[in-house]
Amino acid sequence: MIFYKINNCDKMRIAIVSGNAEGPTELNAFDNALYEAEIGDVNLIKVSSMLEANTKIEKLPKLKAGSMVNCVLSSITSKTKSDELVACVAVAIGDELGCVVEEAGINKNPEEIKEKAIKMVKYMMEKRNVKINELIVEEAHHKVEEIGSAIAAVIYINDEILE
Repeated sequence: MIFYKINNCDKMRIAIVSGNAEGPTELNAFDNALYEAEIGDVNLIKVSSMLEANTKIEKLPKLKAGSMVNCVLSSITSKTKSDELVACVAVAIGDELGCVVEEAGINKNPEEIKEKAIKMVKYMMEKRNVKINELIVEEAHHKVEEIGSAIAAVIYINDEILE
């Protein structure tokens, strides 16, 4: 699959989404959380955490069912009643490049999970000597009733996956 043409001047595009849900099994809870985030009808391909310079963030467009979609995905699922789930992604974008991190936890302070994700993405940018122009954090929270799941994701958008 070719995502970018040589000499294409367009910026990399991403969408940041989250969802949480219950289901009759752990797989179904996870799938329902993906569906709530509007990424449940595509094939997600986990990639590492790098973005092009000045990546553009946009609202998630309608994706073609069955498409192969690159993503950075944070997910957490539990079948223990009353567990508190948190899934988080942090995105830092600079002039030279961008970085994404994911973090998740069960029964942990949501603020600590968020702060850990921010600390990690700031470190990645600092290690590369890149000034952060934009920092975005997306979180999903869920209190388990029977079997629950929470996801947060960065979706890499290209024309081939759009409906």
